[in-house]
Amino acid sequence: MNRLAALPIMLCMLMLMQGCYSFHGGSVPAHITTVAVPLFEDRTGAGVSQLTVDFTEQLIRHIEARSRLQVGPNRDRTDAVVEAEMTSFTDESSQLSSETERALTNRITIVVHARFLDNTTRKPLFPRTSFTGFADYASGDFPGQQKAIDAAVDQITEDLFNRMISIW
Repeated sequence: MNRLAALPIMLCMLMLMQGCYSFHGGSVPAHITTVAVPLFEDRTGAGVSQLTVDFTEQLIRHIEARSRLQVGPNRDRTDAVVEAEMTSFTDESSQLSSETERALTNRITIVVHARFLDNTTRKPLFPRTSFTGFADYASGDFPGQQKAIDAAVDQITEDLFNRMISIW
């Protein structure tokens, strides 16, 4: 059978197969229009000031810019709430020099635990979930260290936001 003759058959099969299998999760329930995002808690003991504020503000910006949800200031007057805490912050050597055995690069790793709760039904939209972000920087490079922290925050914020809007 030549390729042109097989084309209509393949198109028919494709149309018949449509809907047999799909990749899709849920989404935020329709009754949820407002969400509270209280300040992330810092349980790391790392003393990295401003980091939980940065996380919170970045998540709020994501929600406002990329979803239908409105962010409300009072967790008791919103349809849902995101509770999050930074549980780990490490800055460790990630690559050693073979000559000096000193660190060439360091890795920032941040772990955040979060959950998304439906205030109307009093049920979790997703349970407590761990999100990890990391990035490397050249040892001794303070601006590079800050960029690595920002990159780790970006990863976690993106993952948390995606988890919120596409509840699996």
